[in-house]
Amino acid sequence: MEKKNTRKKTSNCETCENYVYDEDFEYYVCEASLDEDEMARFLGSQSFDCPYYRLNDEYRIVRKQI
Repeated sequence: MEKKNTRKKTSNCETCENYVYDEDFEYYVCEASLDEDEMARFLGSQSFDCPYYRLNDEYRIVRKQI
């Protein structure tokens, strides 16, 4: 019996701090420096687990101040 991969996707570019809007090109780009192997996995997979993913949490600093 095959076991399905139940691992959840841990990264979503749209919620990552590294995913920023480039006004010169007028589209979003990833500022993380992916190496060649990571880029190939990213482009070839819908469930890429980015090692540079950081949740874009505006309130993180405020919580630390309390």
